[in-house]
Amino acid sequence: MTTVLVVDDEPQLLRALRINLRARGYDVQAAATGTDALKLAAAHPPDIVVLDLGLPDMDGTEVVAGLRGWTDVPILVLSGRTDSGDKVDALDAGADDYVTKPFGMDELLARMRAMVRRSTGKEEQPIVSFGPNVVDLAARRVTRDDQDVRLTPTEWHLLEVLVRNPGKLMSQKQLLLEVWGPGYETARGNLRLYMGQLRRKLEVDPARPEHLINEPGMGYRFEP
Repeated sequence: MTTVLVVDDEPQLLRALRINLRARGYDVQAAATGTDALKLAAAHPPDIVVLDLGLPDMDGTEVVAGLRGWTDVPILVLSGRTDSGDKVDALDAGADDYVTKPFGMDELLARMRAMVRRSTGKEEQPIVSFGPNVVDLAARRVTRDDQDVRLTPTEWHLLEVLVRNPGKLMSQKQLLLEVWGPGYETARGNLRLYMGQLRRKLEVDPARPEHLINEPGMGYRFEP
């Protein structure tokens, strides 16, 4: 049974989530504060965390950072805030994905299932296929319709980071640090340029990408 830790200070929402998740076979733990959430997670490590950013005793990003100090448990952030900056901060702190309030239960459950699948199937997949493309991570080679695709070292590094995190929303800051290193955290023009180049080489229709997806103001995700 998958154990989920739900952290939210809204009693009605907490109750609704507990009922819906238990009805679908989840073992549910619940906390209304960040302090209680961190204590509960340490005492009974969950398989996934569903975390509201607006908590009474601390910001949700502090809870994310606290969890990331010792666990890589999948963290799904709930946010009623309209400012994408708060969600980006949560992603940069180590959250894996987010859902904006109000949300549909079907959407929440689908995100949770995808995150649990990724966390339980972490063995490295050296060959990743999407569309007409095949990425060989071990050989550092990309083919499209069985023809080699020439990528620059930066294009390869960016593609590799995304492909190794399928379905995960990567913030712009995360990608810039991974690919370009410290000092480039605000060089978003670089990211747009190289994502455009990758799409032209790998997407069937670069103007309507199906695999290298942009979430405006947030970041990018790779969808196989």
